[in-house]
Amino acid sequence: MNMKHTYNVTGMTCAGCQYKVQHLLSQVDHVTGAEVDLEHGKVTLNMDQHVNTTDLQAALKEYPKYQLTEEKSAAMPMNMAMDDTDKRTWFETYKPIVIIFAYILTVSIIAGSTILGFDERVAMRVFMAGFFLVFSFFKMLDLDAFADSYAMYDVVARKFKGWGYIYALLELTLGIAYATNFNPVITNVVTLVVMSVSIIGVLKTVLNKQSIQCACLGAVFNLPMSTVTIIEDGLMIIMSALMLFMS
Repeated sequence: MNMKHTYNVTGMTCAGCQYKVQHLLSQVDHVTGAEVDLEHGKVTLNMDQHVNTTDLQAALKEYPKYQLTEEKSAAMPMNMAMDDTDKRTWFETYKPIVIIFAYILTVSIIAGSTILGFDERVAMRVFMAGFFLVFSFFKMLDLDAFADSYAMYDVVARKFKGWGYIYALLELTLGIAYATNFNPVITNVVTLVVMSVSIIGVLKTVLNKQSIQCACLGAVFNLPMSTVTIIEDGLMIIMSALMLFMS
């Protein structure tokens, strides 16, 4: 039976701490998801079977400033648990992504509209440039927090945390490449490969119904991993493939 347990965690002072604790506890056996409430100093863990508090404390032992203690009456069946995210509507939850996509799409349509007609290639190139530049910007605001969060689900970052830093820089580079129309073939091939690798971890997380925060907008927004993240990565894969074909 899936259970949800809440614990008190002291010592967290920033988003980097939040993602560090979330990452460390999510690696513990039988923990299927971790949600950290930085403001109230609490962490809620989803488990497929009970995990001793001592095992959870051991996961944080390399960072003694984080102290985990039990919260009384914290255990409850997962289907009876309700948190702030559950109470939000779909739009309230994904409002940042919806607005960002709307802005980028509007600029792309304007850029692709000419007196001779609509240029799909220009519109897609501008959309890709806007996507990578904006999303890399939010990651750059706190690279350490993004790397910790990304390592929770990405297949490469799980084995090599440095990939999180490289990935953020790659997004920035791809954004500039699309904006300047630098070697479309190379740019689209790199995008196709990078996003295809990225979507693997997202698919595994969503299909396994793990409760993990999405790192697509870095540590700025609290966005849950869901089919929205799959659509986001899938769209980039499809568009880069189409642009390669059109080239």
